[in-house]
Amino acid sequence: MAFSMLSNTANRTPMKNIYKKINRTKYSLGELISIVGSCARNSRETIAAMVDLLESGRVVIRKNGRARRVRVQHAS
Repeated sequence: MAFSMLSNTANRTPMKNIYKKINRTKYSLGELISIVGSCARNSRETIAAMVDLLESGRVVIRKNGRARRVRVQHAS
């Protein structure tokens, strides 16, 4: 059972630089997108990672010092 799980993950290419440390805690939105994009394989993966970060609350957007909740709407 464990062997089949390992063989399935071996066929997939993981995101680049998955263990890259980010030391600063405050980034502009453009810097954050650039950092996430440098670790992703393509633009779709970048968008998916950004949506996940924003929807999970791991990234906080601030405007005039106040935290803002970001909601991502999916186009139909």
